[in-house]
Amino acid sequence: MTLALLDSASLYFRSFYALPESMTAPDGTPVNAVRGFADTLARILTDRRPSRLVACLDADWRPRFRVELLPSYKAHRVADEEANAEEVPDTLTPQVPIILDLLDAVGLATAEAAGFEADDVIGALAGREKQDPVEVITGDRDLFQLVRTDPTPVSVVYVGKGWAKAEVLGPGEVAERYGVPRDNAGPAYADMAVLRGDPSDGLPGVAGIGEKTAAKLISQFGSVEALLDAAKTGSRELPLKLRIKLTGAEEYLTAAPVVVRTAVDAPVSLSGPDTVPAAPADPGRVGALAERWNLGGSVKRLLAALGARR
Repeated sequence: MTLALLDSASLYFRSFYALPESMTAPDGTPVNAVRGFADTLARILTDRRPSRLVACLDADWRPRFRVELLPSYKAHRVADEEANAEEVPDTLTPQVPIILDLLDAVGLATAEAAGFEADDVIGALAGREKQDPVEVITGDRDLFQLVRTDPTPVSVVYVGKGWAKAEVLGPGEVAERYGVPRDNAGPAYADMAVLRGDPSDGLPGVAGIGEKTAAKLISQFGSVEALLDAAKTGSRELPLKLRIKLTGAEEYLTAAPVVVRTAVDAPVSLSGPDTVPAAPADPGRVGALAERWNLGGSVKRLLAALGARR
């Protein structure tokens, strides 16, 4: 029994770029992301065999509370500042509603939280799970912060290099790869990311502190807050130059942890039960979607993956 939490946007973005736009519906609409996403779902069901599954969605890809704390957050991805719209390929945008229609027709649950990102939805659902092991399926390393052993294990199935090269990381693997403490690997990874920074999310980090130094400091002091406090109080455990760097970045280090850490109290709303069905909820609608959008083999493989669970 396993709960799979899908970082949906991460998966359909990767499908969009992995498959050619020459995959189209009869009306010419590209469906490469839809077909790739359906195939990924089939692989998840076949290879990971979750008993429960939730496709987690962005209700707000750049939440106001994060932007107010750190204006640079994802700023380089904004296509329309006034509408807070993300820069997304024109041919991907029309495919997202088709993906959602397919999930609904198949009977797989979706979840979102008003004013929050999919990462927050995943963090909230993983955080409150007390029954089954959780697998977070994503191409985003940010979610390494969720790994844990108790009260139920949470691991990340990282597909950044494609499904064929998927890696399963729990606290031990994250600790070994990044040099953070095993017993606190998830939160330590998030704090390491604060110090190191992440240009892809508009996080500047602290100048002169790379990944290895960040991991060492978090291992030594336990958290960004404790590290900053040590720097401000002149701790002799920190060299003077490092204390100067940290105190000079005090404003960033005060704001960034809230930006980087998932909001585990996000008000998540699920579309329905998260149990993986043995058969599609609405076979006729699935067939109609497959025909209208030329989803052919991808939908057949998804249905076969459901049927194989009987």
